[in-house]
Amino acid sequence: MNTDTILGLVARGALFVVNHSAGKDSQAMFIKLRMFVPQEQLVVIHAELPGVEWEGTLEHIRDTIGEVPLLVCRNENKTFLDMVEHRQMWPSPKNRQCTSDLKRGPIERTIRRYLKDNPRFGGLVVNCMGMRAEESPGRSKLQPFKYHERNSVAGREWYDWLPIHDMSRDEVFALIESVGEKPHWAYEAGMTRLSCCFCIMSSQEDLKTAARLNPDLYRTYVQTERRIGHTMNMAGRTLEEVTGVYIDPMPDPFQDFFDAVARAA
Repeated sequence: MNTDTILGLVARGALFVVNHSAGKDSQAMFIKLRMFVPQEQLVVIHAELPGVEWEGTLEHIRDTIGEVPLLVCRNENKTFLDMVEHRQMWPSPKNRQCTSDLKRGPIERTIRRYLKDNPRFGGLVVNCMGMRAEESPGRSKLQPFKYHERNSVAGREWYDWLPIHDMSRDEVFALIESVGEKPHWAYEAGMTRLSCCFCIMSSQEDLKTAARLNPDLYRTYVQTERRIGHTMNMAGRTLEEVTGVYIDPMPDPFQDFFDAVARAA
């Protein structure tokens, strides 16, 4: 991607929308963008996931974006757990309805509405997302900059951009530190990534940490697995098996023997 292309869009007065989850990558992306995009051309957007987000998500975003407007959107018809209950299954890497229905859809609708309400941008928008190549083979193959045909209608000219696609994890944390900021508190508490508290893409260690930090929500997830008969883990292991954190007392292997002795006495 030619830097001149981005600078050209800045010069044309494009709206730069920063998708923000409160995670380290979103935070670093915003820091990078505010270095050369005028404040009046920036807006931050967060797709809220009621009940399953980390505590302090919105507060952290507000604390680190200064006077830049923050748009908060959500799917008004269903929550994440509503979606799971309705489908009687969790999302999977190949069918990530949580992303399409609860994040991408509400975000795109909100951007379209914001452009309509703010004609000074002339329908020109750069939708910025914080995916990095280092995160996974799939993300390494993403096109860092592209024209979005589906959303470029009705007088809109829409581009998708991954501003930190080539940055490493260490570079992300270093950039945050370089401006005197700190990442969301969950990183210091042991998490390596910040999305939903419990995510199908989370590592075993992150799930263990999240269970320790969010015991009530963890119980809800475990109970949901039991109720619908479907596990978050694609290999069919329950959350309790993955984390080693059981919401009910573990059965005593000798209890049946002692009960039988008691009955015979």
